[in-house]
Amino acid sequence: MTPPTSRPLSPHLTIWKWGPHMLVSILHRLTGNALSVAGLALLTWWLLAIANGASAYEQFATVAMHPVSIAVLVGLTWAFWQHTFSGLRHLFLDMGAGYELKTNRLFSVMTIVGALFATAATWFILMGVNR
Repeated sequence: MTPPTSRPLSPHLTIWKWGPHMLVSILHRLTGNALSVAGLALLTWWLLAIANGASAYEQFATVAMHPVSIAVLVGLTWAFWQHTFSGLRHLFLDMGAGYELKTNRLFSVMTIVGALFATAATWFILMGVNR
């Protein structure tokens, strides 16, 4: 039996310096999954409610206007914008731009701030239309 050799270990998450680029990367995966599961389920329910007539749609609208449902919809709106802006960031990275550390940080922070701003603007417009 041969003695075990000392081989280098892969870097673990605890040795990396956390930054906005890592957060945006993780959020991109999480928002993609949230939109795929929760967003698709909600979209399917909405389309079925439309297809099943006025009473089914009224029931959907009643549930959708509940404060918990509004919070879920705001969360899904944020997930949509976060995933969209993160996808645009990845598009620039795929073109070879934005790999400098300061630029990467700036793009990452802009992704987060842009998603929050776009979510607020979307809901400001939606709530203004309903009133």
